[in-house]
Amino acid sequence: MRYLALTCDYDGTLAKHGAVTDETFAALERLRATGRKVVLVTGRVLGDLLAILPRPELFDRIVAENGAVLYRPIGREERVLAEAPPPWFVDRLRETGVGPLSVGRAIVATHASQDRAVLDVIRQSGLELRMVYNQDALMVLPAEVGKGSGLRVALQELGMSPHEVVGIGNAENDHAFLALCECSAATADAVPSLRERADLVTKGENGRGVIELVDGLLDDDLRHVEPRLTRRHALLGTTDDGQPLLIPPYGGNVLVVGPSGSGKTTFAMALLERLAEQSYQFIAIDPEGDYSRFEDAIELGDMRRPPSIDEILRVLDNPDTDVSVNLLAIALGDRPAFLEQLFPRLQSMRARTGRPHWILIDEAHHVWPSAWGPVSLTFPQEVGELVLVTLHADEIAVPILERIDVVISVGPMPEPELVAFSVAIGVPPPPVTEPPRPGDVLVWNRGAGQKPRWVTPAPGRGEHLRHLRKYAEGNLREKSFYFRGPDERLNLRARNLAVFVEIADGVDDETWLYHLAQGDYTRWFAEAVKDPALSATAAEIAARTDLTPRQSRALISEAITTRYTLPARP
Repeated sequence: MRYLALTCDYDGTLAKHGAVTDETFAALERLRATGRKVVLVTGRVLGDLLAILPRPELFDRIVAENGAVLYRPIGREERVLAEAPPPWFVDRLRETGVGPLSVGRAIVATHASQDRAVLDVIRQSGLELRMVYNQDALMVLPAEVGKGSGLRVALQELGMSPHEVVGIGNAENDHAFLALCECSAATADAVPSLRERADLVTKGENGRGVIELVDGLLDDDLRHVEPRLTRRHALLGTTDDGQPLLIPPYGGNVLVVGPSGSGKTTFAMALLERLAEQSYQFIAIDPEGDYSRFEDAIELGDMRRPPSIDEILRVLDNPDTDVSVNLLAIALGDRPAFLEQLFPRLQSMRARTGRPHWILIDEAHHVWPSAWGPVSLTFPQEVGELVLVTLHADEIAVPILERIDVVISVGPMPEPELVAFSVAIGVPPPPVTEPPRPGDVLVWNRGAGQKPRWVTPAPGRGEHLRHLRKYAEGNLREKSFYFRGPDERLNLRARNLAVFVEIADGVDDETWLYHLAQGDYTRWFAEAVKDPALSATAAEIAARTDLTPRQSRALISEAITTRYTLPARP
Protein backbone atom coordinates (compact mmCIF):
# COMPACT_ATOMS: atom_id res chain seq x y z
CA MET A 1 0.00 0.00 0.00
CA ARG A 2 1.14 3.51 -0.78
CA TYR A 3 -1.35 5.37 1.41
CA LEU A 4 -1.50 4.22 5.00
CA ALA A 5 -3.64 6.95 6.51
CA LEU A 6 -6.63 9.17 5.78
CA THR A 7 -6.91 12.54 7.47
CA CYS A 8 -10.08 14.58 7.19
CA ASP A 9 -11.73 17.77 8.33
CA TYR A 10 -14.94 17.54 10.35
CA ASP A 11 -17.51 20.27 9.66
CA GLY A 12 -18.60 20.29 6.03
CA THR A 13 -16.35 17.36 5.18
CA LEU A 14 -16.94 14.35 7.41
CA ALA A 15 -20.06 15.88 8.93
CA LYS A 16 -23.01 17.90 7.67
CA HIS A 17 -24.58 20.30 10.15
CA GLY A 18 -22.43 18.69 12.85
CA ALA A 19 -23.63 15.09 12.26
CA VAL A 20 -21.88 12.13 10.61
CA THR A 21 -24.02 9.60 8.76
CA ASP A 22 -23.93 5.87 9.44
CA GLU A 23 -22.74 5.33 5.85
CA THR A 24 -19.74 7.57 6.44
CA PHE A 25 -18.85 5.79 9.67
CA ALA A 26 -19.15 2.45 7.82
CA ALA A 27 -16.69 3.68 5.18
CA LEU A 28 -14.16 4.58 7.90
CA GLU A 29 -14.60 1.10 9.39
CA ARG A 30 -13.86 -0.50 6.01
CA LEU A 31 -10.74 1.61 5.69
CA ARG A 32 -9.48 0.74 9.17
CA ALA A 33 -10.05 -2.96 8.46
CA THR A 34 -7.20 -2.72 5.91
CA GLY A 35 -4.79 -1.56 8.64
CA ARG A 36 -4.90 2.08 7.60
CA LYS A 37 -5.06 4.88 10.16
CA VAL A 38 -7.66 7.64 10.33
CA VAL A 39 -6.91 11.09 11.75
CA LEU A 40 -9.53 13.77 12.33
CA VAL A 41 -8.39 17.40 11.98
CA THR A 42 -10.85 20.06 13.08
CA GLY A 43 -11.13 23.65 14.18
CA ARG A 44 -13.66 22.76 16.86
CA VAL A 45 -12.88 23.02 20.56
CA LEU A 46 -12.22 19.48 21.78
CA GLY A 47 -14.96 19.43 24.41
CA ASP A 48 -17.55 20.67 21.93
CA LEU A 49 -16.47 18.03 19.41
CA LEU A 50 -16.62 15.12 21.84
CA ALA A 51 -20.09 16.19 22.90
CA ILE A 52 -21.46 15.57 19.38
CA LEU A 53 -19.11 12.83 18.04
CA PRO A 54 -20.62 9.44 18.90
CA ARG A 55 -17.64 7.24 17.92
CA PRO A 56 -14.32 9.00 18.59
CA GLU A 57 -12.58 5.61 18.89
CA LEU A 58 -12.77 5.26 15.09
CA PHE A 59 -9.97 7.82 14.91
CA ASP A 60 -6.38 7.02 15.79
CA ARG A 61 -5.77 10.67 16.62
CA ILE A 62 -7.92 13.80 16.76
CA VAL A 63 -6.30 17.16 16.08
CA ALA A 64 -8.62 19.80 17.54
CA GLU A 65 -8.69 23.57 17.89
CA ASN A 66 -7.15 24.06 14.45
CA GLY A 67 -3.94 22.26 15.41
CA ALA A 68 -3.57 23.43 19.01
CA VAL A 69 -4.75 20.24 20.77
CA LEU A 70 -3.99 16.57 20.14
CA TYR A 71 -6.33 13.89 21.49
CA ARG A 72 -5.80 10.12 21.71
CA PRO A 73 -9.28 8.53 21.79
CA ILE A 74 -7.96 5.20 23.06
CA GLY A 75 -6.94 6.23 26.56
CA ARG A 76 -8.72 9.61 26.36
CA GLU A 77 -5.40 11.45 26.60
CA GLU A 78 -5.13 15.11 25.73
CA ARG A 79 -2.00 17.01 24.69
CA VAL A 80 -2.01 20.79 24.36
CA LEU A 81 0.35 21.91 21.60
CA ALA A 82 0.22 25.68 22.09
CA GLU A 83 -0.01 28.27 24.81
CA ALA A 84 -3.47 29.70 25.44
CA PRO A 85 -4.12 33.44 25.03
CA PRO A 86 -4.06 35.19 28.43
CA PRO A 87 -7.45 35.60 30.20
CA TRP A 88 -7.26 39.38 29.88
CA PHE A 89 -7.27 39.02 26.09
CA VAL A 90 -10.57 37.13 26.22
CA ASP A 91 -11.95 39.69 28.68
CA ARG A 92 -10.97 42.48 26.30
CA LEU A 93 -12.83 40.77 23.45
CA ARG A 94 -15.96 40.56 25.58
CA GLU A 95 -15.63 44.19 26.68
CA THR A 96 -15.43 45.18 23.02
CA GLY A 97 -18.68 43.35 22.33
CA VAL A 98 -17.24 40.39 20.42
CA GLY A 99 -19.53 37.40 20.66
CA PRO A 100 -20.51 34.71 20.84
CA LEU A 101 -17.15 33.44 22.10
CA SER A 102 -15.92 29.87 22.40
CA VAL A 103 -12.74 29.49 24.44
CA GLY A 104 -10.67 26.30 24.21
CA ARG A 105 -7.30 25.18 25.48
CA ALA A 106 -5.43 27.44 23.08
CA ILE A 107 -8.02 28.92 20.75
CA VAL A 108 -10.70 31.59 20.85
CA ALA A 109 -13.48 31.32 18.28
CA THR A 110 -16.31 33.60 17.22
CA HIS A 111 -18.38 34.46 14.16
CA ALA A 112 -16.53 35.66 11.06
CA SER A 113 -18.55 38.89 11.09
CA GLN A 114 -16.57 39.95 14.18
CA ASP A 115 -13.23 40.04 12.37
CA ARG A 116 -12.68 43.82 12.45
CA ALA A 117 -13.26 44.08 16.19
CA VAL A 118 -11.07 41.03 16.84
CA LEU A 119 -8.26 42.46 14.70
CA ASP A 120 -8.35 45.73 16.65
CA VAL A 121 -8.00 43.86 19.95
CA ILE A 122 -5.09 41.77 18.59
CA ARG A 123 -3.31 44.94 17.47
CA GLN A 124 -3.82 46.60 20.83
CA SER A 125 -2.69 43.50 22.74
CA GLY A 126 0.76 43.20 21.16
CA LEU A 127 0.36 39.41 21.17
CA GLU A 128 1.55 37.19 18.28
CA LEU A 129 -1.87 35.90 17.33
CA ARG A 130 -3.46 35.31 13.96
CA MET A 131 -6.98 34.98 12.65
CA VAL A 132 -8.09 31.96 10.64
CA TYR A 133 -11.39 31.74 8.78
CA ASN A 134 -13.45 28.58 8.58
CA GLN A 135 -16.44 29.55 6.46
CA ASP A 136 -18.70 31.45 8.94
CA ALA A 137 -16.37 30.91 11.89
CA LEU A 138 -13.32 32.94 12.91
CA MET A 139 -10.56 31.48 15.07
CA VAL A 140 -7.81 33.30 16.95
CA LEU A 141 -4.77 31.21 17.75
CA PRO A 142 -0.99 31.46 18.22
CA ALA A 143 0.87 32.49 15.07
CA GLU A 144 2.81 29.21 14.73
CA VAL A 145 -0.22 26.93 15.12
CA GLY A 146 -2.34 25.48 12.32
CA LYS A 147 -3.96 22.29 11.16
CA GLY A 148 -0.73 21.40 9.35
CA SER A 149 1.43 21.71 12.47
CA GLY A 150 -1.05 19.68 14.51
CA LEU A 151 -1.25 16.94 11.89
CA ARG A 152 2.53 16.75 11.77
CA VAL A 153 2.63 16.03 15.52
CA ALA A 154 -0.09 13.40 15.19
CA LEU A 155 1.81 11.62 12.41
CA GLN A 156 5.02 11.69 14.46
CA GLU A 157 3.21 9.92 17.28
CA LEU A 158 1.95 7.32 14.81
CA GLY A 159 5.45 6.85 13.36
CA MET A 160 4.37 8.04 9.92
CA SER A 161 5.40 10.73 7.47
CA PRO A 162 3.02 12.93 5.43
CA HIS A 163 4.02 11.00 2.30
CA GLU A 164 1.78 8.11 3.36
CA VAL A 165 -1.28 10.31 3.92
CA VAL A 166 -4.35 11.31 1.91
CA GLY A 167 -6.24 14.36 3.20
CA ILE A 168 -9.68 15.76 2.47
CA GLY A 169 -11.26 19.06 3.44
CA ASN A 170 -13.67 21.76 2.35
CA ALA A 171 -12.80 25.13 3.93
CA GLU A 172 -10.19 27.90 4.03
CA ASN A 173 -8.44 26.58 7.12
CA ASP A 174 -7.83 23.21 5.43
CA HIS A 175 -5.17 24.53 3.05
CA ALA A 176 -2.29 23.96 5.50
CA PHE A 177 -2.93 20.34 6.36
CA LEU A 178 -3.86 19.35 2.80
CA ALA A 179 -0.63 20.88 1.48
CA LEU A 180 1.22 18.60 3.91
CA CYS A 181 -0.44 15.43 2.59
CA GLU A 182 0.99 13.44 -0.31
CA CYS A 183 -2.42 13.49 -1.97
CA SER A 184 -5.03 16.16 -1.26
CA ALA A 185 -8.74 16.02 -1.96
CA ALA A 186 -11.50 18.61 -1.76
CA THR A 187 -15.19 17.86 -1.49
CA ALA A 188 -17.45 18.94 -4.35
CA ASP A 189 -18.82 21.83 -2.27
CA ALA A 190 -15.42 23.02 -0.98
CA VAL A 191 -14.44 26.68 -1.28
CA PRO A 192 -13.11 27.46 -4.79
CA SER A 193 -9.52 28.11 -3.67
CA LEU A 194 -9.34 24.64 -2.12
CA ARG A 195 -10.80 22.93 -5.19
CA GLU A 196 -8.26 24.69 -7.41
CA ARG A 197 -5.26 23.47 -5.39
CA ALA A 198 -6.42 19.95 -4.55
CA ASP A 199 -5.09 16.91 -6.42
CA LEU A 200 -8.64 15.64 -6.83
CA VAL A 201 -12.16 16.94 -6.24
CA THR A 202 -14.81 14.44 -5.23
CA LYS A 203 -18.14 14.27 -7.03
CA GLY A 204 -19.97 14.07 -3.71
CA GLU A 205 -20.36 16.68 -1.01
CA ASN A 206 -19.29 16.36 2.65
CA GLY A 207 -19.63 12.74 3.88
CA ARG A 208 -20.44 11.41 0.41
CA GLY A 209 -17.11 12.84 -0.77
CA VAL A 210 -15.31 11.04 2.06
CA ILE A 211 -17.01 7.75 1.13
CA GLU A 212 -15.95 8.28 -2.49
CA LEU A 213 -12.34 8.85 -1.42
CA VAL A 214 -12.34 5.77 0.82
CA ASP A 215 -13.68 3.66 -2.07
CA GLY A 216 -10.83 4.93 -4.27
CA LEU A 217 -8.28 3.93 -1.63
CA LEU A 218 -9.78 0.47 -1.32
CA ASP A 219 -10.15 -0.06 -5.09
CA ASP A 220 -6.65 0.80 -6.34
CA ASP A 221 -4.83 2.77 -3.62
CA LEU A 222 -5.62 5.91 -5.69
CA ARG A 223 -3.38 4.80 -8.57
CA HIS A 224 -5.78 6.55 -10.93
CA VAL A 225 -4.76 9.86 -9.35
CA GLU A 226 -1.02 9.23 -9.76
CA PRO A 227 -0.60 11.17 -13.07
CA ARG A 228 -1.71 14.35 -11.29
CA LEU A 229 0.79 14.08 -8.44
CA THR A 230 3.73 15.73 -10.19
CA ARG A 231 4.68 18.41 -7.67
CA ARG A 232 7.07 16.12 -5.80
CA HIS A 233 8.67 14.38 -8.79
CA ALA A 234 12.47 14.22 -8.68
CA LEU A 235 14.51 16.05 -11.31
CA LEU A 236 17.04 13.93 -13.22
CA GLY A 237 18.19 16.71 -15.56
CA THR A 238 17.23 18.52 -18.74
CA THR A 239 16.75 17.13 -22.24
CA ASP A 240 18.24 18.62 -25.41
CA ASP A 241 15.16 20.82 -25.87
CA GLY A 242 15.59 22.30 -22.39
CA GLN A 243 12.72 20.39 -20.80
CA PRO A 244 13.09 18.91 -17.29
CA LEU A 245 13.15 15.12 -17.09
CA LEU A 246 11.43 13.90 -13.92
CA ILE A 247 10.74 10.59 -12.25
CA PRO A 248 7.89 9.99 -9.80
CA PRO A 249 8.83 9.39 -6.17
CA TYR A 250 6.77 6.22 -5.96
CA GLY A 251 6.57 2.95 -7.85
CA GLY A 252 9.70 2.86 -10.02
CA ASN A 253 13.12 1.20 -9.84
CA VAL A 254 16.26 2.86 -11.20
CA LEU A 255 19.56 1.41 -12.44
CA VAL A 256 22.59 3.74 -12.65
CA VAL A 257 25.40 2.06 -14.60
CA GLY A 258 28.86 3.22 -15.63
CA PRO A 259 32.61 2.52 -15.29
CA SER A 260 34.73 3.59 -12.34
CA GLY A 261 35.25 7.34 -12.21
CA SER A 262 32.37 8.04 -14.58
CA GLY A 263 30.34 9.96 -12.00
CA LYS A 264 27.62 7.39 -11.39
CA THR A 265 27.88 7.71 -7.59
CA THR A 266 27.75 11.50 -7.89
CA PHE A 267 24.63 11.18 -10.05
CA ALA A 268 23.01 8.78 -7.56
CA MET A 269 23.82 11.06 -4.62
CA ALA A 270 22.30 14.03 -6.43
CA LEU A 271 19.10 12.03 -6.97
CA LEU A 272 18.97 11.15 -3.25
CA GLU A 273 19.52 14.79 -2.34
CA ARG A 274 16.51 15.88 -4.37
CA LEU A 275 14.35 13.18 -2.80
CA ALA A 276 15.58 14.11 0.69
CA GLU A 277 14.76 17.78 0.03
CA GLN A 278 11.14 16.67 -0.25
CA SER A 279 11.46 14.69 3.02
CA TYR A 280 11.43 11.25 1.40
CA GLN A 281 13.41 8.96 3.68
CA PHE A 282 16.20 6.90 2.14
CA ILE A 283 18.72 4.26 3.10
CA ALA A 284 21.94 3.95 1.09
CA ILE A 285 23.76 0.59 1.18
CA ASP A 286 27.35 1.72 0.75
CA PRO A 287 30.01 -0.97 0.12
CA GLU A 288 32.93 1.44 -0.27
CA GLY A 289 32.23 4.29 2.15
CA ASP A 290 31.40 6.78 -0.63
CA TYR A 291 28.19 8.00 0.98
CA SER A 292 29.88 9.17 4.18
CA ARG A 293 30.06 12.49 2.30
CA PHE A 294 26.28 12.77 2.56
CA GLU A 295 26.05 15.31 5.35
CA ASP A 296 22.38 14.76 6.20
CA ALA A 297 22.53 10.96 6.59
CA ILE A 298 23.55 9.03 9.69
CA GLU A 299 26.37 6.64 8.82
CA LEU A 300 26.22 3.21 10.44
CA GLY A 301 29.30 0.96 10.26
CA ASP A 302 32.84 1.83 9.27
CA MET A 303 36.12 0.16 8.26
CA ARG A 304 36.36 -1.73 11.56
CA ARG A 305 32.79 -2.10 12.81
CA PRO A 306 30.11 -3.76 10.69
CA PRO A 307 26.60 -2.29 10.84
CA SER A 308 23.88 -4.03 12.85
CA ILE A 309 20.53 -4.71 11.20
CA ASP A 310 18.66 -3.92 14.43
CA GLU A 311 20.59 -0.66 14.69
CA ILE A 312 19.67 0.25 11.11
CA LEU A 313 15.96 -0.33 11.70
CA ARG A 314 16.05 1.54 15.00
CA VAL A 315 17.49 4.65 13.36
CA LEU A 316 15.00 4.41 10.48
CA ASP A 317 12.15 4.48 13.01
CA ASN A 318 12.51 8.26 12.95
CA PRO A 319 10.82 9.41 9.69
CA ASP A 320 13.10 12.47 9.55
CA THR A 321 16.32 10.42 9.52
CA ASP A 322 18.21 9.12 6.47
CA VAL A 323 20.78 6.34 6.79
CA SER A 324 24.03 5.40 5.06
CA VAL A 325 25.12 1.80 5.73
CA ASN A 326 28.89 1.34 5.39
CA LEU A 327 29.79 -2.28 4.47
CA LEU A 328 33.60 -1.94 4.48
CA ALA A 329 33.93 -4.15 7.59
CA ILE A 330 31.93 -6.96 5.94
CA ALA A 331 33.89 -9.33 3.70
CA LEU A 332 32.99 -9.13 0.03
CA GLY A 333 31.69 -12.69 -0.06
CA ASP A 334 29.47 -12.11 2.98
CA ARG A 335 27.68 -9.04 1.63
CA PRO A 336 24.96 -10.89 -0.34
CA ALA A 337 24.03 -12.79 2.82
CA PHE A 338 23.93 -9.56 4.84
CA LEU A 339 21.55 -7.96 2.36
CA GLU A 340 19.51 -11.17 2.21
CA GLN A 341 18.84 -10.63 5.93
CA LEU A 342 18.39 -6.85 5.78
CA PHE A 343 16.16 -6.50 2.72
CA PRO A 344 13.13 -8.48 4.03
CA ARG A 345 13.28 -6.46 7.25
CA LEU A 346 13.23 -3.24 5.23
CA GLN A 347 10.29 -4.51 3.18
CA SER A 348 8.44 -5.44 6.37
CA MET A 349 9.04 -1.95 7.72
CA ARG A 350 7.77 -0.50 4.46
CA ALA A 351 4.57 -2.54 4.69
CA ARG A 352 4.00 -1.21 8.20
CA THR A 353 5.07 2.43 7.85
CA GLY A 354 5.64 3.10 4.14
CA ARG A 355 9.32 3.84 4.87
CA PRO A 356 12.13 4.01 3.98
CA HIS A 357 10.73 5.56 0.83
CA TRP A 358 13.85 4.80 -1.23
CA ILE A 359 16.54 2.13 -0.96
CA LEU A 360 19.83 2.73 -2.78
CA ILE A 361 22.38 -0.05 -3.21
CA ASP A 362 25.77 1.02 -4.57
CA GLU A 363 28.05 -1.58 -6.17
CA ALA A 364 24.90 -3.69 -6.48
CA HIS A 365 26.82 -6.43 -8.32
CA HIS A 366 28.56 -7.17 -4.99
CA VAL A 367 25.36 -7.82 -3.05
CA TRP A 368 23.15 -9.21 -5.85
CA PRO A 369 25.65 -10.69 -8.33
CA SER A 370 24.45 -12.51 -11.42
CA ALA A 371 25.69 -15.80 -9.92
CA TRP A 372 23.80 -15.35 -6.62
CA GLY A 373 21.43 -18.31 -6.71
CA PRO A 374 18.90 -17.57 -3.93
CA VAL A 375 17.94 -14.16 -5.32
CA SER A 376 14.96 -15.52 -7.27
CA LEU A 377 13.60 -16.96 -4.02
CA THR A 378 14.46 -14.13 -1.62
CA PHE A 379 13.80 -11.06 -3.76
CA PRO A 380 10.14 -9.94 -3.50
CA GLN A 381 7.94 -10.14 -6.57
CA GLU A 382 6.80 -6.54 -6.09
CA VAL A 383 9.34 -3.96 -5.04
CA GLY A 384 9.63 -0.28 -5.85
CA GLU A 385 11.60 2.85 -5.06
CA LEU A 386 14.92 1.06 -5.52
CA VAL A 387 18.12 2.59 -6.94
CA LEU A 388 20.91 0.21 -8.00
CA VAL A 389 24.37 1.51 -8.89
CA THR A 390 26.80 -0.79 -10.70
CA LEU A 391 29.74 -1.05 -13.11
CA HIS A 392 28.01 -3.27 -15.66
CA ALA A 393 24.32 -4.06 -15.95
CA ASP A 394 24.82 -7.73 -16.82
CA GLU A 395 26.73 -8.36 -13.57
CA ILE A 396 23.48 -8.08 -11.56
CA ALA A 397 21.10 -11.01 -11.14
CA VAL A 398 18.52 -11.14 -13.94
CA PRO A 399 15.42 -11.39 -11.65
CA ILE A 400 16.38 -7.98 -10.28
CA LEU A 401 17.18 -6.43 -13.65
CA GLU A 402 13.73 -7.45 -14.88
CA ARG A 403 12.19 -5.14 -12.29
CA ILE A 404 14.13 -2.05 -13.45
CA ASP A 405 12.01 0.76 -14.91
CA VAL A 406 14.61 3.48 -15.59
CA VAL A 407 18.14 2.78 -16.85
CA ILE A 408 20.67 5.63 -16.57
CA SER A 409 23.96 4.99 -18.33
CA VAL A 410 26.85 7.26 -17.30
CA GLY A 411 30.31 7.62 -18.79
CA PRO A 412 32.12 8.03 -22.11
CA MET A 413 30.40 5.04 -23.81
CA PRO A 414 26.86 4.77 -22.37
CA GLU A 415 25.13 3.07 -25.31
CA PRO A 416 26.76 -0.39 -24.95
CA GLU A 417 25.46 -0.63 -21.37
CA LEU A 418 21.89 -0.25 -22.61
CA VAL A 419 22.58 -3.08 -25.03
CA ALA A 420 24.06 -5.25 -22.25
CA PHE A 421 21.02 -4.57 -20.05
CA SER A 422 18.62 -5.47 -22.87
CA VAL A 423 20.44 -8.68 -23.72
CA ALA A 424 20.47 -9.71 -20.04
CA ILE A 425 16.69 -9.43 -19.71
CA GLY A 426 16.00 -10.79 -23.21
CA VAL A 427 14.49 -7.75 -24.92
CA PRO A 428 15.61 -5.97 -28.11
CA PRO A 429 18.04 -3.10 -27.45
CA PRO A 430 16.36 0.28 -27.88
CA PRO A 431 17.58 2.50 -30.74
CA VAL A 432 19.47 5.66 -29.77
CA THR A 433 18.85 8.23 -32.49
CA GLU A 434 19.89 11.53 -30.91
CA PRO A 435 23.53 12.67 -30.71
CA PRO A 436 24.97 13.23 -27.21
CA ARG A 437 26.18 16.51 -25.72
CA PRO A 438 29.33 16.74 -23.57
CA GLY A 439 28.59 15.55 -20.03
CA ASP A 440 25.25 13.96 -20.95
CA VAL A 441 23.92 10.72 -19.52
CA LEU A 442 21.66 8.32 -21.41
CA VAL A 443 18.26 7.77 -19.76
CA TRP A 444 15.88 5.03 -20.84
CA ASN A 445 12.51 5.07 -19.05
CA ARG A 446 11.38 1.69 -20.27
CA GLY A 447 8.67 1.48 -17.59
CA ALA A 448 6.91 4.45 -19.20
CA GLY A 449 7.49 3.14 -22.72
CA GLN A 450 9.81 6.02 -23.64
CA LYS A 451 12.78 5.89 -25.97
CA PRO A 452 16.32 6.57 -24.61
CA ARG A 453 17.13 10.27 -24.23
CA TRP A 454 20.32 12.23 -23.69
CA VAL A 455 20.03 14.25 -20.50
CA THR A 456 22.22 16.89 -18.92
CA PRO A 457 22.29 15.86 -15.24
CA ALA A 458 21.07 18.30 -12.62
CA PRO A 459 24.00 18.92 -10.25
CA GLY A 460 23.65 17.76 -6.68
CA ARG A 461 24.25 19.93 -3.66
CA GLY A 462 27.57 18.22 -2.98
CA GLU A 463 28.80 19.06 -6.46
CA HIS A 464 27.57 22.63 -6.07
CA LEU A 465 29.43 22.99 -2.78
CA ARG A 466 32.61 21.70 -4.37
CA HIS A 467 32.31 24.41 -7.02
CA LEU A 468 31.80 27.00 -4.33
CA ARG A 469 34.93 25.85 -2.50
CA LYS A 470 36.87 25.96 -5.77
CA TYR A 471 36.05 29.61 -6.35
CA ALA A 472 36.23 30.59 -2.70
CA GLU A 473 39.43 28.82 -1.64
CA GLY A 474 40.88 27.01 -4.66
CA ASN A 475 43.29 28.14 -7.36
CA LEU A 476 41.84 29.69 -10.53
CA ARG A 477 45.34 29.79 -12.06
CA GLU A 478 45.23 31.64 -15.40
CA LYS A 479 41.78 33.01 -14.52
CA SER A 480 43.06 34.73 -11.36
CA PHE A 481 42.32 38.41 -10.85
CA TYR A 482 45.21 40.90 -10.90
CA PHE A 483 45.06 44.23 -9.07
CA ARG A 484 47.35 46.40 -11.25
CA GLY A 485 45.91 49.90 -11.07
CA PRO A 486 45.79 52.65 -13.75
CA ASP A 487 49.51 52.67 -14.52
CA GLU A 488 50.09 48.94 -13.79
CA ARG A 489 52.22 49.87 -10.81
CA LEU A 490 50.95 46.80 -8.98
CA ASN A 491 50.73 43.12 -9.81
CA LEU A 492 48.72 41.63 -6.94
CA ARG A 493 47.25 38.24 -7.87
CA ALA A 494 43.97 37.03 -6.34
CA ARG A 495 43.85 33.31 -7.12
CA ASN A 496 40.41 32.91 -5.52
CA LEU A 497 37.65 34.91 -3.84
CA ALA A 498 39.13 34.65 -0.37
CA VAL A 499 42.39 36.24 -1.56
CA PHE A 500 40.41 38.80 -3.58
CA VAL A 501 38.60 39.99 -0.44
CA GLU A 502 41.87 40.12 1.50
CA ILE A 503 43.69 42.19 -1.17
CA ALA A 504 40.67 44.45 -1.74
CA ASP A 505 40.67 45.29 1.95
CA GLY A 506 44.23 46.66 1.78
CA VAL A 507 44.68 48.02 -1.75
CA ASP A 508 44.80 51.80 -2.23
CA ASP A 509 41.65 53.68 -3.22
CA GLU A 510 42.96 54.68 -6.66
CA THR A 511 43.62 51.08 -7.67
CA TRP A 512 40.30 49.89 -6.25
CA LEU A 513 38.30 52.58 -8.07
CA TYR A 514 40.17 52.05 -11.33
CA HIS A 515 39.10 48.42 -11.62
CA LEU A 516 35.61 49.22 -10.31
CA ALA A 517 35.06 51.91 -12.97
CA GLN A 518 36.49 49.70 -15.72
CA GLY A 519 34.01 46.95 -14.87
CA ASP A 520 36.89 44.54 -14.18
CA TYR A 521 35.27 43.07 -11.07
CA THR A 522 31.97 42.61 -12.88
CA ARG A 523 33.62 40.74 -15.77
CA TRP A 524 35.78 38.55 -13.50
CA PHE A 525 32.81 37.45 -11.40
CA ALA A 526 30.87 36.59 -14.58
CA GLU A 527 33.59 34.97 -16.68
CA ALA A 528 36.08 33.41 -14.25
CA VAL A 529 33.93 32.81 -11.16
CA LYS A 530 30.85 32.04 -13.31
CA ASP A 531 28.50 33.81 -10.90
CA PRO A 532 26.15 36.12 -12.85
CA ALA A 533 24.30 37.15 -9.69
CA LEU A 534 27.51 38.31 -8.01
CA SER A 535 28.51 40.05 -11.24
CA ALA A 536 25.18 41.90 -11.35
CA THR A 537 25.60 42.99 -7.74
CA ALA A 538 29.06 44.35 -8.50
CA ALA A 539 27.70 46.23 -11.53
CA GLU A 540 25.01 47.86 -9.37
CA ILE A 541 27.60 48.93 -6.81
CA ALA A 542 29.89 50.30 -9.53
CA ALA A 543 27.04 52.39 -10.94
CA ARG A 544 26.35 54.15 -7.65
CA THR A 545 27.84 57.64 -7.28
CA ASP A 546 27.01 58.07 -3.60
CA LEU A 547 29.55 55.54 -2.29
CA THR A 548 33.03 56.21 -1.00
CA PRO A 549 35.81 53.77 -2.00
CA ARG A 550 35.62 52.22 1.47
CA GLN A 551 31.87 51.72 1.20
CA SER A 552 31.95 50.16 -2.29
CA ARG A 553 34.66 47.68 -1.39
CA ALA A 554 32.80 46.81 1.82
CA LEU A 555 29.60 46.11 -0.12
CA ILE A 556 31.34 43.89 -2.68
CA SER A 557 33.25 42.04 0.03
CA GLU A 558 30.01 41.49 1.94
CA ALA A 559 28.30 40.14 -1.19
CA ILE A 560 31.13 37.63 -1.68
CA THR A 561 31.31 36.46 1.94
CA THR A 562 27.53 36.11 2.12
CA ARG A 563 27.34 33.92 -1.00
CA TYR A 564 30.44 31.84 -0.39
CA THR A 565 30.77 31.77 3.42
CA LEU A 566 34.47 32.61 3.34
CA PRO A 567 36.65 31.83 6.34
CA ALA A 568 37.03 34.72 8.76
CA ARG A 569 40.16 36.81 8.30
CA PRO A 570 42.49 36.94 11.32
